[in-house]
Amino acid sequence: MVTHVPSEAPGDELGALLSFIEEQRGGIRRALLGLTEEQAASRPSASELSLSGLLKHVAEVEQGWIARAKGEAPDVARDESNWHECFVLVEGETVASRLAYWEKVAAETEAFLRSVPSLDDTFALPPDPWFPPEGRVSMCWLALHLIRETARHAGHADIIRESLDGATAFELVAREQGA
Repeated sequence: MVTHVPSEAPGDELGALLSFIEEQRGGIRRALLGLTEEQAASRPSASELSLSGLLKHVAEVEQGWIARAKGEAPDVARDESNWHECFVLVEGETVASRLAYWEKVAAETEAFLRSVPSLDDTFALPPDPWFPPEGRVSMCWLALHLIRETARHAGHADIIRESLDGATAFELVAREQGA
């Protein structure tokens, strides 16, 4: 669901980018409102996606990109042997624990992006086969990529939630605001 993103202070490009990332995070968080763990893990369509799986995925992806930009390894290394765990909660993980983790990741994302001297600063892409060899991207690209990645999955979350119990994004916003 589209929500209003307050405009940044004049010339605050980073503030605008961070606001748009947060707006999309909110879409996924709202889709989880009032659900049990079982409902959040259910897959009401032909897709393998669940709300709890989307939550886990977007938090891991965001953390991984920020780690790469810092020149560090992601918290979780994914490859063919464990890729299937990227979209499903495993033993000991709950929606609440994944939300808390994502909150921590979001704070780290904001702190990191605010600490870089320029959105034009670059970092190396990982040596994965789907990236150009020795490719580099800017911090602005990183912020835009996080917006795109989170927005794609926020849209998935809207569809999954409505398939679960008919709740639309508008109703979920009203619930969140206590209306």
